[in-house]
Amino acid sequence: MPRRILTKRLTVLVAILFCVPLLARALPQHQAVPGGVAVLKLETNAEQAPVVHYGQQRVMVVREKGHWYAVVGIPLMARPGEHLLRVKEALPPPYSVAFGVKDKEYATQRLTIKNKRKVNPYANDLKRIRSEKKIILGALKKWTPQAAVETVFMKPVEGPFSSPFGLRRFFNDQPRRPHSGLDIAAAEGVPIHNPAAGVVVETGDYFFNGNTVLIDHGQGLVTMYCHMSRIDVKPGQKVTRGESIGAVGKTGRVTGAHLHWGVSLNNTRVDPLLFLEDTRQSDRR
Repeated sequence: MPRRILTKRLTVLVAILFCVPLLARALPQHQAVPGGVAVLKLETNAEQAPVVHYGQQRVMVVREKGHWYAVVGIPLMARPGEHLLRVKEALPPPYSVAFGVKDKEYATQRLTIKNKRKVNPYANDLKRIRSEKKIILGALKKWTPQAAVETVFMKPVEGPFSSPFGLRRFFNDQPRRPHSGLDIAAAEGVPIHNPAAGVVVETGDYFFNGNTVLIDHGQGLVTMYCHMSRIDVKPGQKVTRGESIGAVGKTGRVTGAHLHWGVSLNNTRVDPLLFLEDTRQSDRR
């Protein structure tokens, strides 16, 4: 069924918005690539926030300096080319906004896991894994209506970035899904700090992720912290920026102590680096 596009309302937004200093401080970096984030100015005079969808997922819409911006997570499997948002305002009809997605190649990483059960789980492990997957995916797709969302993060733990987002991974020479988060190397027991205000959605000890915390920051923005040695928060707890949520560990499927930090936006795993505040950008590799 063809999509109806109102030409007079159609805006192709391919500008690199993060080049504007104001937006670089207030919103995530614009990087319209697979696994990236598109920050798109909506050409509207609406007083109320438009409702925006990308595919089947609702998209974050925030107001900055009198303008509405859609903040869109782009899947790692997205194809380069033109993509569409569906926008609905208080007064019909809905319309579409187009934006371009560029290609990006991610590196390959090969890891040797000594515990072979973490690569090829036993039959009785699979039931646990499936159950845990439902819990984790349920938390990652959470949508909480919220007018103001803190989208520029502090670094959750001090340490170098050891494994970047998007790596095509092989465990014991077996291909696995691309790396959906960012690894930060740190010693066991180093405190992990909540990067922005939010509410704890889930905590648990999972087969692959080990001790894990998931935090809802509003409008489909959810962060995840894995392999922790301990958890200091509980589901439903409000957490402030900088508050300790636990400590670095080596639980679950790991080769050593580190924090796996994941960011999900509109139920899409995206590069956490795009959310780090400007003062931390010198840490990036």
